Amino acid sequence: MNLYLTCKFSVTLGKYHSTNTPQKATKNGGSRNEEETTEQILKQEITAAAMFCQIKTQHATLLSNLPLTKDVLGVVATLARVDNDNLNRLLSEYLGLETMLALVCRSFEGVKALEKYDGEGKINSSAGLHGLAYSIGRKINGRFLVICLEDLRPYIGGFIADDPQKKLVLSKPKLPDGSSPTGFLDFAVNMINLDNGNLYCITAKGHGLRETLFYALFSHLQVYRTRTEMLLALPCITHGALSLDGGMIKRNGVFALGNRTDVEVKFPVISSRCLPADYTKIEDAVRMLKWEQGNIAEDMRREQSLLDKAKAQLMGESKT
Repeated sequence: MNLYLTCKFSVTLGKYHSTNTPQKATKNGGSRNEEETTEQILKQEITAAAMFCQIKTQHATLLSNLPLTKDVLGVVATLARVDNDNLNRLLSEYLGLETMLALVCRSFEGVKALEKYDGEGKINSSAGLHGLAYSIGRKINGRFLVICLEDLRPYIGGFIADDPQKKLVLSKPKLPDGSSPTGFLDFAVNMINLDNGNLYCITAKGHGLRETLFYALFSHLQVYRTRTEMLLALPCITHGALSLDGGMIKRNGVFALGNRTDVEVKFPVISSRCLPADYTKIEDAVRMLKWEQGNIAEDMRREQSLLDKAKAQLMGESKT
């Protein structure tokens, strides 16, 4: 039944795509901006993120067939979009270049596959991601971050009802007198936009990137209109804050002063392409069904393995 529904929904989405030609990318459009983000990453030549993006861009088939990279979702900077360039600069600066270039894996098994070691604990440069880099004439220098989704503690609250982006229900900040701070716009974790494919069913437990990766990165980071309003709200800032005019509180008691700096790698800016009202619901249904099928297939493989072992054991006993 699930397979039938998946095919039915996929045909519906196929009809939509066949009757809608891609929009030409504009200066602030989504597709060109995604390309610019990839170009920014590629300029960081000796990083794992640059190597991964090069293979994804030029050797996509190779990447999809390699066991060591199948678990990698991508680079942090490529996994979300923002509404405007100013907010983009702020969020990218807050996270910093090292985090923006971090690779994101679904599981710890995926993390282990990226790097191998010899008997003395030294990195085996001919295996894992280092060996892959060598195969295309690249080298990874220094350390790089890898974020394991299954090891992150996900957000356990609810989602805003009927919100297509599945934004988190977070209690708005309150001053000691119970009033709401002036100039508060939203929490940073709810000001990023995700592709439908990353909204849920990314982890084995069905969590999406907002409640795992980006909640871990931003937590309850607050965003204010101005620095003055942000400073007036200090009594109710618990996990840092940003203001659109460049103010930044990294965490309680730690202020980032001076002029803002541009991080070399930034998120893409979202495109203005409009989709039919039922498009997201159908695509979400397809994704949920495929996720359920994947879980069922994995259970069947596990049961078959146990059955094969039991048969082998019985045959061995019968021969004795």
